Amino acid sequence: MQYSSIPLAQSITLLCLAKEINHVVISPGSRNAPLTISFSNHPEIEAYSIVDERSAAFFALGLAQQLQKPVALCCTSGSALLNYYPAISEAFYSDIPLVVISADRPVERIDIGDGQTIRQKNVFENHILYSANLYSELVLDAFPLDEKLKQKQFEAQKHNEREINLALNTAIEQNGPVHINAPFYEPLYNLIEKPTVSPLQIEPIREAKTTTEKAIQFYAEIWNNAKRKLVLVGVNKPSSVEQKYLDFLAEDPSVLVMTETTSNLHHEKFITRIDKIIAPIENSENREEEFQNLQPDILLTFGGMIISKKIKAFLRNYQPKHHWHVDSKKALNTFFCLNKHFDVNANEFFSKFSTLIKASKSDYQEKWLEVNAQRDIHHEKYMEEIPFCDLKAFLHILAKMPEKQVLHLSNSSIVRYAQLFRLHPSLEVYCNRGTSGIDGSSSTAVGASVKANLPTTLITGDLSFFYDSNALWNNYIPKSFRIIIINNQGGGIFRILPGAKDAQYFSQYFETVHQLNAKHLAAMYNFEYQTAENEESLKTNLEEFYTESERPKILEIFTPREENDRYLKNYFRYILNKE
Repeated sequence: MQYSSIPLAQSITLLCLAKEINHVVISPGSRNAPLTISFSNHPEIEAYSIVDERSAAFFALGLAQQLQKPVALCCTSGSALLNYYPAISEAFYSDIPLVVISADRPVERIDIGDGQTIRQKNVFENHILYSANLYSELVLDAFPLDEKLKQKQFEAQKHNEREINLALNTAIEQNGPVHINAPFYEPLYNLIEKPTVSPLQIEPIREAKTTTEKAIQFYAEIWNNAKRKLVLVGVNKPSSVEQKYLDFLAEDPSVLVMTETTSNLHHEKFITRIDKIIAPIENSENREEEFQNLQPDILLTFGGMIISKKIKAFLRNYQPKHHWHVDSKKALNTFFCLNKHFDVNANEFFSKFSTLIKASKSDYQEKWLEVNAQRDIHHEKYMEEIPFCDLKAFLHILAKMPEKQVLHLSNSSIVRYAQLFRLHPSLEVYCNRGTSGIDGSSSTAVGASVKANLPTTLITGDLSFFYDSNALWNNYIPKSFRIIIINNQGGGIFRILPGAKDAQYFSQYFETVHQLNAKHLAAMYNFEYQTAENEESLKTNLEEFYTESERPKILEIFTPREENDRYLKNYFRYILNKE
Protein backbone atom coordinates (compact mmCIF):
# COMPACT_ATOMS: atom_id res chain seq x y z
CA MET A 1 0.00 0.00 0.00
CA GLN A 2 0.99 3.64 -0.32
CA TYR A 3 1.52 6.35 2.29
CA SER A 4 2.17 10.05 1.99
CA SER A 5 5.89 10.79 2.10
CA ILE A 6 5.22 13.40 4.80
CA PRO A 7 6.01 11.88 8.23
CA LEU A 8 3.32 13.93 10.02
CA ALA A 9 0.57 12.49 7.83
CA GLN A 10 1.94 9.00 8.52
CA SER A 11 1.97 9.60 12.29
CA ILE A 12 -1.66 10.77 12.31
CA THR A 13 -2.78 7.75 10.29
CA LEU A 14 -0.84 5.19 12.33
CA LEU A 15 -1.95 6.62 15.69
CA CYS A 16 -5.59 6.68 14.61
CA LEU A 17 -5.31 3.01 13.69
CA ALA A 18 -3.52 2.16 16.93
CA LYS A 19 -6.50 3.56 18.85
CA GLU A 20 -9.09 1.80 16.65
CA ILE A 21 -10.21 4.99 14.94
CA ASN A 22 -10.73 3.47 11.53
CA HIS A 23 -13.66 5.43 10.05
CA VAL A 24 -12.69 8.68 8.33
CA VAL A 25 -14.95 11.13 6.49
CA ILE A 26 -12.91 13.09 3.96
CA SER A 27 -13.87 16.27 2.13
CA PRO A 28 -11.81 16.96 -1.00
CA GLY A 29 -8.98 19.50 -1.07
CA SER A 30 -5.34 19.87 -1.93
CA ARG A 31 -3.71 20.85 1.38
CA ASN A 32 -5.12 17.70 3.03
CA ALA A 33 -3.83 15.46 0.20
CA PRO A 34 -1.19 13.82 2.45
CA LEU A 35 -3.92 12.74 4.86
CA THR A 36 -6.35 11.74 2.11
CA ILE A 37 -3.67 9.57 0.48
CA SER A 38 -2.75 7.84 3.75
CA PHE A 39 -6.31 7.29 4.96
CA SER A 40 -7.91 6.22 1.69
CA ASN A 41 -5.13 3.78 0.76
CA HIS A 42 -5.06 1.93 4.06
CA PRO A 43 -6.97 -1.41 3.98
CA GLU A 44 -7.95 -1.15 7.65
CA ILE A 45 -9.62 2.24 7.26
CA GLU A 46 -13.15 2.84 5.96
CA ALA A 47 -12.94 6.19 4.18
CA TYR A 48 -15.95 8.18 3.01
CA SER A 49 -15.83 11.05 0.51
CA ILE A 50 -18.35 13.86 1.10
CA VAL A 51 -17.93 17.22 -0.61
CA ASP A 52 -19.95 19.52 1.68
CA GLU A 53 -17.98 19.85 4.92
CA ARG A 54 -21.00 20.86 7.00
CA SER A 55 -22.90 17.79 5.86
CA ALA A 56 -19.77 15.62 6.16
CA ALA A 57 -19.38 16.56 9.83
CA PHE A 58 -22.95 15.63 10.68
CA PHE A 59 -22.57 12.42 8.65
CA ALA A 60 -19.57 11.58 10.84
CA LEU A 61 -21.66 12.43 13.92
CA GLY A 62 -24.23 9.83 12.84
CA LEU A 63 -21.50 7.26 12.26
CA ALA A 64 -19.98 7.86 15.70
CA GLN A 65 -23.40 7.71 17.29
CA GLN A 66 -23.94 4.18 15.95
CA LEU A 67 -20.36 2.90 16.25
CA GLN A 68 -20.01 4.22 19.82
CA LYS A 69 -16.42 5.22 19.17
CA PRO A 70 -14.58 8.16 17.61
CA VAL A 71 -14.90 8.94 13.91
CA ALA A 72 -12.37 11.18 12.16
CA LEU A 73 -13.05 14.10 9.84
CA CYS A 74 -10.46 15.38 7.37
CA CYS A 75 -10.55 18.62 5.40
CA THR A 76 -8.36 21.14 3.64
CA SER A 77 -7.32 24.53 4.98
CA GLY A 78 -9.32 27.75 5.09
CA SER A 79 -13.07 28.16 5.42
CA ALA A 80 -13.61 24.43 4.81
CA LEU A 81 -12.75 23.86 8.47
CA LEU A 82 -15.30 26.40 9.71
CA ASN A 83 -18.12 24.44 8.07
CA TYR A 84 -17.52 21.72 10.65
CA TYR A 85 -18.51 23.99 13.51
CA PRO A 86 -22.27 23.22 13.77
CA ALA A 87 -21.59 19.49 14.09
CA ILE A 88 -18.69 20.07 16.48
CA SER A 89 -20.92 22.07 18.82
CA GLU A 90 -23.55 19.33 18.65
CA ALA A 91 -20.92 16.69 19.44
CA PHE A 92 -19.62 18.84 22.32
CA TYR A 93 -23.01 19.09 24.01
CA SER A 94 -24.17 15.57 23.10
CA ASP A 95 -20.95 13.81 24.15
CA ILE A 96 -20.19 12.27 20.77
CA PRO A 97 -16.52 11.64 19.91
CA LEU A 98 -15.36 13.33 16.71
CA VAL A 99 -11.71 13.75 15.70
CA VAL A 100 -11.39 16.81 13.47
CA ILE A 101 -8.15 16.74 11.44
CA SER A 102 -7.54 19.89 9.45
CA ALA A 103 -4.71 20.54 7.05
CA ASP A 104 -3.08 23.97 7.32
CA ARG A 105 -0.38 26.19 5.86
CA PRO A 106 2.87 26.45 7.82
CA VAL A 107 2.73 29.18 10.47
CA GLU A 108 4.90 31.62 8.51
CA ARG A 109 2.30 31.57 5.69
CA ILE A 110 -0.58 32.76 7.93
CA ASP A 111 -1.83 36.36 7.49
CA ILE A 112 0.52 37.24 4.62
CA GLY A 113 -2.04 36.99 1.81
CA ASP A 114 -1.78 33.28 0.86
CA GLY A 115 -4.99 31.87 -0.57
CA GLN A 116 -7.28 29.52 1.35
CA THR A 117 -5.55 30.46 4.59
CA ILE A 118 -7.15 31.53 7.88
CA ARG A 119 -6.17 31.44 11.56
CA GLN A 120 -6.93 27.79 12.33
CA LYS A 121 -5.11 27.49 15.65
CA ASN A 122 -7.65 26.92 18.47
CA VAL A 123 -10.47 27.89 16.12
CA PHE A 124 -13.01 25.75 18.03
CA GLU A 125 -11.72 26.59 21.51
CA ASN A 126 -15.14 27.24 23.07
CA HIS A 127 -16.60 23.91 21.96
CA ILE A 128 -13.71 21.46 21.85
CA LEU A 129 -12.20 19.16 24.45
CA TYR A 130 -8.64 19.35 23.13
CA SER A 131 -6.81 21.33 20.43
CA ALA A 132 -3.57 19.82 19.14
CA ASN A 133 -1.64 22.46 17.21
CA LEU A 134 1.09 20.56 15.40
CA TYR A 135 4.39 21.75 13.98
CA SER A 136 5.29 21.61 10.31
CA GLU A 137 7.78 18.85 9.48
CA LEU A 138 10.24 19.50 6.66
CA VAL A 139 10.77 16.62 4.26
CA LEU A 140 14.35 16.85 2.95
CA ASP A 141 15.80 15.07 -0.05
CA ALA A 142 18.78 13.90 1.98
CA PHE A 143 19.33 13.00 5.62
CA PRO A 144 20.38 16.22 7.41
CA LEU A 145 23.99 16.44 8.58
CA ASP A 146 23.54 19.57 10.64
CA GLU A 147 23.04 18.53 14.28
CA LYS A 148 20.81 21.49 15.08
CA LEU A 149 18.54 20.70 12.14
CA LYS A 150 18.37 17.04 13.14
CA GLN A 151 17.48 18.02 16.70
CA LYS A 152 14.78 20.40 15.47
CA GLN A 153 13.24 17.69 13.30
CA PHE A 154 13.35 15.22 16.18
CA GLU A 155 11.74 17.60 18.66
CA ALA A 156 9.02 18.64 16.22
CA GLN A 157 8.18 15.01 15.52
CA LYS A 158 8.04 14.08 19.21
CA HIS A 159 5.92 17.13 20.03
CA ASN A 160 3.51 16.17 17.27
CA GLU A 161 3.30 12.53 18.33
CA ARG A 162 2.47 13.51 21.91
CA GLU A 163 -0.14 16.06 20.87
CA ILE A 164 -1.83 13.59 18.51
CA ASN A 165 -1.92 10.97 21.27
CA LEU A 166 -3.39 13.40 23.80
CA ALA A 167 -6.08 14.57 21.36
CA LEU A 168 -7.13 11.06 20.36
CA ASN A 169 -7.09 9.86 23.98
CA THR A 170 -9.28 12.77 25.02
CA ALA A 171 -11.89 11.87 22.39
CA ILE A 172 -11.88 8.27 23.66
CA GLU A 173 -11.84 9.03 27.38
CA GLN A 174 -14.23 11.98 27.47
CA ASN A 175 -16.56 11.20 24.54
CA GLY A 176 -16.45 14.45 22.68
CA PRO A 177 -14.85 16.41 19.83
CA VAL A 178 -11.14 17.16 19.52
CA HIS A 179 -9.20 19.11 16.90
CA ILE A 180 -5.83 18.25 15.34
CA ASN A 181 -4.44 21.02 13.14
CA ALA A 182 -1.68 19.74 10.85
CA PRO A 183 0.36 22.22 8.75
CA PHE A 184 2.03 20.77 5.66
CA TYR A 185 4.75 22.03 3.36
CA GLU A 186 4.58 21.25 -0.34
CA PRO A 187 4.99 18.94 -2.21
CA LEU A 188 1.78 17.33 -0.99
CA TYR A 189 1.30 14.36 -3.32
CA ASN A 190 4.54 12.35 -3.04
CA LEU A 191 4.13 8.69 -2.11
CA ILE A 192 6.14 5.95 -0.42
CA GLU A 193 5.44 2.25 0.02
CA LYS A 194 6.22 1.96 3.75
CA PRO A 195 5.97 4.44 6.62
CA THR A 196 9.16 6.10 7.73
CA VAL A 197 8.00 6.69 11.29
CA SER A 198 6.97 4.54 14.24
CA PRO A 199 5.18 7.04 16.46
CA LEU A 200 5.10 6.92 20.23
CA GLN A 201 1.85 5.47 21.58
CA ILE A 202 0.25 6.70 24.79
CA GLU A 203 -2.56 4.40 25.86
CA PRO A 204 -5.91 5.98 26.73
CA ILE A 205 -7.68 5.21 30.00
CA ARG A 206 -10.59 2.96 29.05
CA GLU A 207 -11.71 1.72 32.49
CA ALA A 208 -15.04 3.12 33.67
CA LYS A 209 -15.21 5.11 36.89
CA THR A 210 -16.53 3.28 39.95
CA THR A 211 -18.10 4.19 43.26
CA THR A 212 -18.69 2.42 46.57
CA GLU A 213 -21.65 1.86 48.84
CA LYS A 214 -19.85 3.85 51.52
CA ALA A 215 -19.60 6.86 49.21
CA ILE A 216 -23.36 6.98 48.62
CA GLN A 217 -24.65 5.73 51.98
CA PHE A 218 -25.47 9.27 53.15
CA TYR A 219 -27.64 9.91 50.07
CA ALA A 220 -29.37 6.55 50.35
CA GLU A 221 -30.54 7.52 53.82
CA ILE A 222 -32.00 10.77 52.51
CA TRP A 223 -33.70 8.81 49.73
CA ASN A 224 -35.22 6.29 52.15
CA ASN A 225 -36.77 9.05 54.24
CA ALA A 226 -38.37 10.87 51.29
CA LYS A 227 -41.96 10.22 50.21
CA ARG A 228 -41.82 11.79 46.74
CA LYS A 229 -38.93 10.96 44.41
CA LEU A 230 -38.96 11.97 40.77
CA VAL A 231 -36.55 10.26 38.35
CA LEU A 232 -36.23 12.26 35.11
CA VAL A 233 -34.30 10.83 32.18
CA GLY A 234 -33.02 12.82 29.21
CA VAL A 235 -31.30 11.69 26.01
CA ASN A 236 -30.06 8.16 26.53
CA LYS A 237 -28.45 5.56 24.29
CA PRO A 238 -30.61 2.48 23.59
CA SER A 239 -29.97 -0.49 25.90
CA SER A 240 -27.47 1.47 27.97
CA VAL A 241 -29.22 1.02 31.33
CA GLU A 242 -29.90 -2.46 32.64
CA GLN A 243 -33.61 -3.26 32.81
CA LYS A 244 -33.36 -4.68 36.34
CA TYR A 245 -32.57 -1.21 37.69
CA LEU A 246 -35.51 0.29 35.83
CA ASP A 247 -37.80 -2.41 37.24
CA PHE A 248 -36.43 -1.72 40.71
CA LEU A 249 -37.35 1.96 40.47
CA ALA A 250 -40.78 1.24 39.02
CA GLU A 251 -41.75 -1.01 41.94
CA ASP A 252 -41.23 1.71 44.55
CA PRO A 253 -44.55 3.53 45.16
CA SER A 254 -42.70 6.68 46.22
CA VAL A 255 -40.84 6.92 42.90
CA LEU A 256 -42.26 8.46 39.74
CA VAL A 257 -40.18 7.96 36.58
CA MET A 258 -40.57 10.35 33.64
CA THR A 259 -38.88 9.69 30.30
CA GLU A 260 -38.89 11.18 26.82
CA THR A 261 -38.82 9.71 23.32
CA THR A 262 -35.04 10.11 23.27
CA SER A 263 -34.60 8.38 26.65
CA ASN A 264 -34.95 4.94 25.04
CA LEU A 265 -36.19 3.46 28.35
CA HIS A 266 -39.39 1.51 28.72
CA HIS A 267 -41.64 0.29 31.52
CA GLU A 268 -45.41 0.24 31.90
CA LYS A 269 -45.13 2.37 35.04
CA PHE A 270 -43.05 5.10 33.41
CA ILE A 271 -44.65 8.35 32.23
CA THR A 272 -43.34 8.73 28.71
CA ARG A 273 -45.27 11.83 27.59
CA ILE A 274 -44.41 14.48 30.13
CA ASP A 275 -46.25 17.40 28.55
CA LYS A 276 -49.57 15.54 28.86
CA ILE A 277 -49.09 15.73 32.62
CA ILE A 278 -47.74 19.28 32.91
CA ALA A 279 -49.63 21.26 30.25
CA PRO A 280 -53.18 20.70 31.56
CA ILE A 281 -52.09 21.69 35.08
CA GLU A 282 -50.82 25.01 33.71
CA ASN A 283 -54.40 25.86 32.71
CA SER A 284 -56.10 24.28 35.72
CA GLU A 285 -58.09 26.21 38.32
CA ASN A 286 -56.15 24.21 40.93
CA ARG A 287 -52.78 24.92 39.34
CA GLU A 288 -50.93 25.74 42.56
CA GLU A 289 -52.28 22.75 44.47
CA GLU A 290 -51.62 20.30 41.65
CA PHE A 291 -48.06 21.49 41.09
CA GLN A 292 -47.37 21.26 44.82
CA ASN A 293 -48.67 17.67 44.76
CA LEU A 294 -46.30 16.88 41.91
CA GLN A 295 -43.31 18.69 43.45
CA PRO A 296 -40.71 16.06 44.47
CA ASP A 297 -38.58 15.95 47.59
CA ILE A 298 -35.74 14.47 45.54
CA LEU A 299 -35.07 14.84 41.82
CA LEU A 300 -32.72 12.18 40.43
CA THR A 301 -31.65 12.72 36.81
CA PHE A 302 -29.50 10.88 34.34
CA GLY A 303 -29.02 11.02 30.58
CA GLY A 304 -28.47 14.09 28.43
CA MET A 305 -30.59 17.06 27.43
CA ILE A 306 -34.27 17.34 28.40
CA ILE A 307 -36.63 18.32 25.57
CA SER A 308 -39.75 19.36 27.49
CA LYS A 309 -39.77 23.08 28.30
CA LYS A 310 -42.74 22.45 30.56
CA ILE A 311 -40.95 20.08 32.93
CA LYS A 312 -38.03 22.51 33.06
CA ALA A 313 -40.34 25.39 33.99
CA PHE A 314 -42.13 23.27 36.60
CA LEU A 315 -38.95 22.13 38.35
CA ARG A 316 -37.46 25.63 38.31
CA ASN A 317 -40.58 27.05 39.94
CA TYR A 318 -41.29 24.10 42.27
CA GLN A 319 -37.80 23.05 43.17
CA PRO A 320 -36.99 19.82 44.99
CA LYS A 321 -34.97 19.87 48.21
CA HIS A 322 -32.35 17.75 46.47
CA HIS A 323 -31.31 17.40 42.84
CA TRP A 324 -28.79 14.64 42.14
CA HIS A 325 -27.40 13.91 38.69
CA VAL A 326 -25.74 10.69 37.58
CA ASP A 327 -23.21 10.95 34.74
CA SER A 328 -19.57 9.97 34.42
CA LYS A 329 -18.65 13.25 32.72
CA LYS A 330 -20.76 16.24 33.71
CA ALA A 331 -23.79 17.52 35.61
CA LEU A 332 -25.78 20.49 34.31
CA ASN A 333 -27.62 22.74 36.75
CA THR A 334 -30.70 22.78 34.53
CA PHE A 335 -33.18 23.44 37.35
CA PHE A 336 -30.94 25.73 39.45
CA CYS A 337 -30.94 23.40 42.44
CA LEU A 338 -28.26 20.78 41.67
CA ASN A 339 -26.47 19.74 44.86
CA LYS A 340 -24.86 16.38 44.03
CA HIS A 341 -23.07 14.92 41.03
CA PHE A 342 -22.43 11.16 41.05
CA ASP A 343 -19.67 11.00 38.43
CA VAL A 344 -20.21 7.41 37.32
CA ASN A 345 -22.46 5.86 34.72
CA ALA A 346 -26.04 4.90 35.57
CA ASN A 347 -25.41 1.15 35.81
CA GLU A 348 -22.49 1.62 38.20
CA PHE A 349 -24.52 4.02 40.35
CA PHE A 350 -27.61 1.82 40.57
CA SER A 351 -25.57 -1.33 41.21
CA LYS A 352 -24.49 0.23 44.52
CA PHE A 353 -27.48 2.45 45.26
CA SER A 354 -30.06 -0.33 44.84
CA THR A 355 -28.47 -2.35 47.66
CA LEU A 356 -28.95 0.55 50.10
CA ILE A 357 -32.43 1.82 49.36
CA LYS A 358 -35.85 0.45 50.18
CA ALA A 359 -39.36 1.11 48.95
CA SER A 360 -41.28 3.74 50.90
CA LYS A 361 -45.01 3.83 51.56
CA SER A 362 -46.46 6.61 49.43
CA ASP A 363 -49.27 7.41 47.00
CA TYR A 364 -47.02 9.61 44.84
CA GLN A 365 -46.57 7.18 41.95
CA GLU A 366 -50.12 5.82 42.08
CA LYS A 367 -51.75 9.25 41.93
CA TRP A 368 -49.85 10.44 38.89
CA LEU A 369 -50.13 7.14 37.04
CA GLU A 370 -53.90 7.42 37.44
CA VAL A 371 -53.80 10.94 36.02
CA ASN A 372 -51.63 9.68 33.17
CA ALA A 373 -54.05 6.84 32.39
CA GLN A 374 -56.98 9.26 32.19
CA ARG A 375 -55.10 11.54 29.87
CA ASP A 376 -54.22 8.59 27.64
CA ILE A 377 -57.94 7.93 27.24
CA HIS A 378 -58.65 11.55 26.33
CA HIS A 379 -55.67 11.50 23.97
CA GLU A 380 -57.24 8.64 22.04
CA LYS A 381 -60.62 10.39 21.87
CA TYR A 382 -59.11 13.61 20.61
CA MET A 383 -57.16 11.81 17.91
CA GLU A 384 -60.41 10.27 16.66
CA GLU A 385 -62.16 13.63 16.46
CA ILE A 386 -59.64 15.92 14.77
CA PRO A 387 -59.30 16.28 10.97
CA PHE A 388 -56.07 15.93 9.02
CA CYS A 389 -53.22 18.03 10.42
CA ASP A 390 -49.65 17.62 11.72
CA LEU A 391 -50.90 15.88 14.85
CA LYS A 392 -53.11 13.45 12.94
CA ALA A 393 -50.27 12.72 10.51
CA PHE A 394 -48.03 11.71 13.42
CA LEU A 395 -50.73 9.38 14.71
CA HIS A 396 -50.68 7.41 11.46
CA ILE A 397 -46.92 7.62 10.86
CA LEU A 398 -46.05 6.16 14.26
CA ALA A 399 -48.85 3.59 14.14
CA LYS A 400 -47.55 2.22 10.83
CA MET A 401 -43.85 2.37 11.62
CA PRO A 402 -42.35 -1.14 11.58
CA GLU A 403 -40.79 -2.49 14.74
CA LYS A 404 -37.01 -2.57 15.16
CA GLN A 405 -36.16 0.67 13.42
CA VAL A 406 -33.62 3.37 14.09
CA LEU A 407 -35.78 6.50 14.21
CA HIS A 408 -34.17 9.89 13.73
CA LEU A 409 -36.26 12.96 14.55
CA SER A 410 -35.42 16.45 13.39
CA ASN A 411 -35.70 19.31 15.84
CA SER A 412 -38.26 22.05 16.38
CA SER A 413 -41.90 20.88 16.12
CA ILE A 414 -41.08 17.36 14.85
CA VAL A 415 -39.52 16.03 18.05
CA ARG A 416 -42.18 17.80 20.12
CA TYR A 417 -45.03 16.15 18.21
CA ALA A 418 -43.33 12.77 18.69
CA GLN A 419 -43.25 13.46 22.45
CA LEU A 420 -47.06 13.19 22.54
CA PHE A 421 -47.20 9.57 21.36
CA ARG A 422 -46.20 6.25 22.85
CA LEU A 423 -43.49 4.73 20.65
CA HIS A 424 -42.90 1.03 20.30
CA PRO A 425 -40.10 -0.06 22.66
CA SER A 426 -38.18 -1.72 19.82
CA LEU A 427 -37.52 1.67 18.20
CA GLU A 428 -34.12 3.27 18.81
CA VAL A 429 -34.75 7.00 18.87
CA TYR A 430 -32.22 9.76 18.19
CA CYS A 431 -32.35 13.52 17.84
CA ASN A 432 -29.60 16.17 17.79
CA ARG A 433 -30.54 17.70 21.14
CA GLY A 434 -27.08 18.97 22.05
CA THR A 435 -27.73 22.30 20.36
CA SER A 436 -31.27 21.50 19.11
CA GLY A 437 -30.58 22.95 15.66
CA ILE A 438 -32.37 22.02 12.45
CA ASP A 439 -29.20 22.26 10.39
CA GLY A 440 -27.82 18.72 10.36
CA SER A 441 -30.66 16.32 11.15
CA SER A 442 -30.74 14.72 7.70
CA SER A 443 -26.96 14.32 7.41
CA THR A 444 -26.80 12.78 10.88
CA ALA A 445 -29.54 10.30 10.00
CA VAL A 446 -27.80 9.38 6.74
CA GLY A 447 -24.52 8.78 8.57
CA ALA A 448 -26.27 6.69 11.18
CA SER A 449 -28.04 4.61 8.51
CA VAL A 450 -24.70 3.52 7.07
CA LYS A 451 -23.65 1.72 10.27
CA ALA A 452 -26.95 1.06 12.05
CA ASN A 453 -27.85 -2.57 12.66
CA LEU A 454 -31.49 -1.77 11.88
CA PRO A 455 -33.23 0.07 9.02
CA THR A 456 -33.29 3.83 9.54
CA THR A 457 -36.18 6.28 9.19
CA LEU A 458 -35.90 10.07 9.42
CA ILE A 459 -38.95 12.17 10.24
CA THR A 460 -38.22 15.79 9.44
CA GLY A 461 -39.88 19.13 8.83
CA ASP A 462 -39.76 20.92 5.51
CA LEU A 463 -37.35 23.69 6.53
CA SER A 464 -34.97 21.24 8.19
CA PHE A 465 -35.01 19.00 5.12
CA PHE A 466 -34.40 21.76 2.58
CA TYR A 467 -31.74 23.38 4.77
CA ASP A 468 -29.75 20.13 4.86
CA SER A 469 -30.58 18.76 1.41
CA ASN A 470 -26.87 18.13 0.70
CA ALA A 471 -27.26 15.22 3.12
CA LEU A 472 -28.41 13.23 0.09
CA TRP A 473 -25.31 14.13 -1.94
CA ASN A 474 -23.21 11.03 -1.31
CA ASN A 475 -22.90 7.43 -2.46
CA TYR A 476 -23.47 5.65 0.86
CA ILE A 477 -27.23 5.83 1.50
CA PRO A 478 -28.67 2.31 1.95
CA LYS A 479 -31.74 1.44 -0.08
CA SER A 480 -33.66 0.71 3.14
CA PHE A 481 -33.34 4.37 4.24
CA ARG A 482 -36.65 6.23 4.55
CA ILE A 483 -37.42 9.95 4.90
CA ILE A 484 -40.81 11.30 5.95
CA ILE A 485 -41.18 15.07 5.43
CA ILE A 486 -43.94 16.94 7.23
CA ASN A 487 -44.38 19.87 4.84
CA ASN A 488 -46.47 22.58 6.45
CA GLN A 489 -45.05 25.22 4.12
CA GLY A 490 -42.85 26.95 6.68
CA GLY A 491 -41.61 27.03 10.24
CA GLY A 492 -44.75 25.72 11.90
CA ILE A 493 -43.22 25.93 15.38
CA PHE A 494 -43.52 29.73 15.28
CA ARG A 495 -47.30 29.40 15.12
CA ILE A 496 -47.16 27.41 18.34
CA LEU A 497 -44.89 29.75 20.30
CA PRO A 498 -46.70 32.35 22.45
CA GLY A 499 -47.01 35.73 20.78
CA ALA A 500 -45.07 34.85 17.65
CA LYS A 501 -48.02 35.22 15.26
CA ASP A 502 -48.62 38.76 16.51
CA ALA A 503 -45.19 39.90 15.33
CA GLN A 504 -45.03 42.19 12.31
CA TYR A 505 -44.05 40.43 9.09
CA PHE A 506 -44.59 37.08 10.83
CA SER A 507 -45.01 34.95 7.70
CA GLN A 508 -41.93 36.37 5.97
CA TYR A 509 -39.37 36.59 8.77
CA PHE A 510 -40.51 34.00 11.30
CA GLU A 511 -42.61 31.34 9.61
CA THR A 512 -40.79 31.86 6.26
CA VAL A 513 -43.69 30.63 4.17
CA HIS A 514 -42.78 28.81 0.95
CA GLN A 515 -44.29 26.58 -1.76
CA LEU A 516 -41.36 24.19 -2.17
CA ASN A 517 -41.54 20.41 -2.41
CA ALA A 518 -38.97 17.63 -2.51
CA LYS A 519 -39.97 16.08 -5.83
CA HIS A 520 -37.02 17.31 -7.89
CA LEU A 521 -34.49 16.69 -5.11
CA ALA A 522 -35.76 13.12 -4.89
CA ALA A 523 -35.28 12.66 -8.63
CA MET A 524 -31.80 14.23 -8.58
CA TYR A 525 -30.61 11.95 -5.78
CA ASN A 526 -32.38 8.82 -7.08
CA PHE A 527 -34.96 8.42 -4.31
CA GLU A 528 -38.43 7.04 -4.83
CA TYR A 529 -40.93 9.81 -4.11
CA GLN A 530 -44.46 9.66 -2.73
CA THR A 531 -46.88 12.33 -1.53
CA ALA A 532 -49.88 12.52 0.78
CA GLU A 533 -52.25 15.46 1.20
CA ASN A 534 -55.00 13.95 3.33
CA GLU A 535 -55.65 11.14 5.77
CA GLU A 536 -56.66 8.57 3.19
CA SER A 537 -53.69 9.12 0.89
CA LEU A 538 -51.37 8.99 3.91
CA LYS A 539 -52.80 5.64 5.02
CA THR A 540 -52.47 4.29 1.48
CA ASN A 541 -48.87 5.42 1.07
CA LEU A 542 -47.79 4.11 4.45
CA GLU A 543 -49.05 0.63 3.57
CA GLU A 544 -46.21 0.13 1.10
CA PHE A 545 -43.69 2.77 2.16
CA TYR A 546 -41.57 0.28 4.11
CA THR A 547 -41.66 -2.54 1.56
CA GLU A 548 -38.30 -3.54 0.13
CA SER A 549 -37.08 -1.44 -2.77
CA GLU A 550 -34.02 -0.88 -4.91
CA ARG A 551 -33.83 2.79 -3.92
CA PRO A 552 -34.35 4.74 -0.69
CA LYS A 553 -37.70 6.51 -0.39
CA ILE A 554 -39.14 9.90 0.50
CA LEU A 555 -42.74 10.39 1.61
CA GLU A 556 -43.75 14.05 1.66
CA ILE A 557 -46.88 14.86 3.66
CA PHE A 558 -48.56 18.22 3.07
CA THR A 559 -50.52 19.52 6.07
CA PRO A 560 -52.69 22.65 6.53
CA ARG A 561 -50.29 25.43 7.53
CA GLU A 562 -52.83 27.76 9.15
CA GLU A 563 -54.67 25.08 11.12
CA ASN A 564 -51.94 22.86 12.65
CA ASP A 565 -51.24 25.09 15.65
CA ARG A 566 -54.93 25.33 16.55
CA TYR A 567 -55.31 21.55 16.80
CA LEU A 568 -52.17 21.24 18.91
CA LYS A 569 -53.24 23.96 21.35
CA ASN A 570 -56.75 22.54 21.56
CA TYR A 571 -55.22 19.15 22.35
CA PHE A 572 -54.08 20.29 25.80
CA ARG A 573 -57.36 22.18 26.44
CA TYR A 574 -59.31 19.07 25.52
CA ILE A 575 -57.43 16.94 28.04
CA LEU A 576 -58.07 19.52 30.78
CA ASN A 577 -61.76 20.01 30.02
CA LYS A 578 -62.43 16.28 29.87
CA GLU A 579 -61.28 15.74 33.45
